[in-house]
Amino acid sequence: MFDDKKLWKERASGRVKDLGRYLRYIFNGHLVVVLLFLIGTASFYYQQWIENLPAGFPVEIVIAVVIGFILTYSPVYNFLLEADQIFILPLEDKLKGYFLRSGIASLVFQGYLLLMVLAVLMPMYAHISSNGFRSFFPFFVILLVLKAWNLAASWRIDYFVQATVHRWDMIVRYFINATFTFLLFKQASLYMLLVIAVVCALYYRTFYVQTKNMGLKWDRLINQEEKRMASFYRLANMFTDVPKLRDTVKRRKWLDLFLNRMAFSQKNTYLYLFSRAFLRSSDYLGLFLRLTIIGALAIYFISFGMGQILLGILFLYLTGFQLLPLWNHHQNKLWVDLYPVEKRFKTAAFSSLLMTILTIQSVVYTLLILVKGEVLNSMLNILAGLVFTYMFVHIYAKKRLNA
Repeated sequence: MFDDKKLWKERASGRVKDLGRYLRYIFNGHLVVVLLFLIGTASFYYQQWIENLPAGFPVEIVIAVVIGFILTYSPVYNFLLEADQIFILPLEDKLKGYFLRSGIASLVFQGYLLLMVLAVLMPMYAHISSNGFRSFFPFFVILLVLKAWNLAASWRIDYFVQATVHRWDMIVRYFINATFTFLLFKQASLYMLLVIAVVCALYYRTFYVQTKNMGLKWDRLINQEEKRMASFYRLANMFTDVPKLRDTVKRRKWLDLFLNRMAFSQKNTYLYLFSRAFLRSSDYLGLFLRLTIIGALAIYFISFGMGQILLGILFLYLTGFQLLPLWNHHQNKLWVDLYPVEKRFKTAAFSSLLMTILTIQSVVYTLLILVKGEVLNSMLNILAGLVFTYMFVHIYAKKRLNA
């Protein structure tokens, strides 16, 4: 006899074990030190920024914009597998308890993230408002209820396959969430909040009536779950091999101009191969762009020279460390071993590419400091960046790759 409770426990426990196994590799000693440094630095400057906030700062708008995104993005973690649309689909009517447990688990996890974000934003609110931190717990409970509504609404919207329905749902729910959060922190009258609560109830009921006789869109639910796990596996793959990861590549023909300048010779075989993999793989190029942008924003808003230089080196290390898996990108392709090319060319090619990537990143950070008018600090930053890049590529990276 089919037991949906047993199935959910097996799927949920398997997912937790899977995540825990890879999280041990992600939060290794190096990354923990880096995260502690980042959190400490960010906390210091955040506190300094809060102390200098003017009395008329629109803190409610800032909180509403941020919390609105957290509330609106509310996927239900369903733990479905690709084979389920064949073997479990006939039992759809018996899965109500399964999906209810999935919704509760999603609320617990996303509620914890909401708690963390609210804890970060409350000092800013306490600095402006006379209530201080006394409103923290009541605000969290109210927002958690709103989060539950978003999860329920998101689940109902997943019954539709039309992309326009999903886009409009995200827009409407974000507007509702941001407006409610703004009025809540603005301490608006209870009647105004109740009006929005009624709107939320009517919104959910509308889609509930439309979908109560519809069947689940199994292919969409499974595809969403696979995408979420693929994002996590791509992160974990930067620290260890992930057999479950499916490589995603894009042609990106417009980037060929960087490869066309490469001389056609035997010694450039691996340089072309690594460069092509870096430019076409969403993992490596996306990682480089994200870290460069985040580092650039952090450096631009750091006020003193030494902090900018240290942050620049920190992001160079993060980028270089997480690009090291590129070395093994083609390890499962036998035809690469057939190249009549000496291994020293492979090592030299990887070092050259890594050196180029980190140098470009260091130049970007230097130009940002120069734009701020800090000429001396920009010169120190490029010097420190080039020295660190050389040491990282030719000492640290070679030692890791030969281990």
